[in-house]
Amino acid sequence: MFTTSWRPKLTIPLGAALAATGLTLTVAAPSAGAQPTAAPAGHGKTPAAKNGDNGTVKIHRSTTSVTDPRNEPHVCVFYLDAFGFDPAQSVTWQIQSWPPTGDRSVVDQGALALDSNGDGHTSDQTLPSGHYKLFWNFTGEHGAAKHKVFWVSCPASTPTPKPTHTAKPTPTATPSSPVPTLSPAPSPVPSPTSSSAPPAPAPTPVHTTLPVTG
Repeated sequence: MFTTSWRPKLTIPLGAALAATGLTLTVAAPSAGAQPTAAPAGHGKTPAAKNGDNGTVKIHRSTTSVTDPRNEPHVCVFYLDAFGFDPAQSVTWQIQSWPPTGDRSVVDQGALALDSNGDGHTSDQTLPSGHYKLFWNFTGEHGAAKHKVFWVSCPASTPTPKPTHTAKPTPTATPSSPVPTLSPAPSPVPSPTSSSAPPAPAPTPVHTTLPVTG
């Protein structure tokens, strides 16, 4: 009887203990996994642009609006267009001829004062056909100069055909009306006078006394 009554008593407390232990582990496990882990500093965030470096510059065709945000790397006549820099920032820029067509020599340069919005643009520029690179420096910059590469290619101009000079026909002399030849006026023929000259007197025979010689 002692053994029979002791087993149930021993079994019940042991089962209850195991159930309690399992419950404790089950409750504790989620609690341990739910503890927050600190995220790395700056994770998922884009650092704010530093003053001076927060603008951009574009290459624009001469016919493109200054408010157009596109960059156009294939141009003929063009200008440089700046957006979003610091107010009234001063800019210096230069363009170099760039491989494969250039030798990195400076071919164009200038300076520009941006407006109160940090915007501004140059006047229209022209360069021979080829490959180029823009270097854009400004006051307060923290990194390297901003830059853009682009191509200049202008359509070949069609030569205006020269007018063909057709030889003017030599004017044919129009025969003029014959000038009437003035015939000399006939010499006046003396008209016979109404009174004729008296007839010459008949010769009067002359009687001579000269001897007749034989």
